[in-house]
Amino acid sequence: MDAMTQQAPTIQHHRDGTAEPAAGSAAARSAATGPADQVLLAVDRISLRFGGVNALTDVSFDIRRGEIRAIIGPNGAGKTSMLNCINGFYHPTDGAITFKGERRAHMRPYVAARGGIARTFQNVALFRGMTTLDNIMTGRALRMRCGLWRQLVRLGPALREEIEHRQVVEEIIDFLQIQHIRKVPVGRLPYGLQKRVELGRALAMEPDLLLLDEPMAGMNVEEKEDMCRFVVEANRHFRTTVALIEHDIGVVMDLSDRVVVLEYGRKIADGTPAEVKGDPAVIKAYLGVAH
Repeated sequence: MDAMTQQAPTIQHHRDGTAEPAAGSAAARSAATGPADQVLLAVDRISLRFGGVNALTDVSFDIRRGEIRAIIGPNGAGKTSMLNCINGFYHPTDGAITFKGERRAHMRPYVAARGGIARTFQNVALFRGMTTLDNIMTGRALRMRCGLWRQLVRLGPALREEIEHRQVVEEIIDFLQIQHIRKVPVGRLPYGLQKRVELGRALAMEPDLLLLDEPMAGMNVEEKEDMCRFVVEANRHFRTTVALIEHDIGVVMDLSDRVVVLEYGRKIADGTPAEVKGDPAVIKAYLGVAH
């Protein structure tokens, strides 16, 4: 079975072809996100070079408010490099990125985070000795208003602020159904739960744009089903726009409103899942590639 015909895990929010889309489906979300011209982020002719190697070449696409946008392609296509450009880890050699109507030139990661971009990684990046609760709480750091001294001595304003932040974190813990591990050090958790905690920390930042780098990588079928559900529900419940990289094409076609396809650092297709799945260039790029 080639990569373009793999089936997604059966999840509650399955895309179907009926005239009236099921609640929670990508089609239903598209109808609820407003006009198609509400662009949250625009990538304009981005190129990225490392010495003589072209990681990205003249790539353009946009991400609309409220959608789930997938970036796919074979290994080495430039997908993670693109996410790194969006959140400031890399600075494009050419081109521009516009976020919330503002051109972002050489944006640093902490500036991107303050501006409303959160990120998870292919390899879990958590504080392994800290509990689930404390790891998710670190996502609130950029939203803390009180200074370090007040935080340390727990003066009135700092105490009230901590209570507010904990309420947000507890809501996320309930949302992700991880109440039973809230006091467990994440280093003792199985991989699937660690990925869920990392998603929780990103959601704690209350991002406008959530970047997910292979959120289902290394998971079994049951864990994939759970993560698919949480991504869809986070998009709906928290009104968070999502851009994700994922190798499981079945998952991509089921979750996404639109898909952009990269190959060797160039864009070869961009459109709805149905349009992309039938694109000859995409079929050729994935021919014989099993993910």
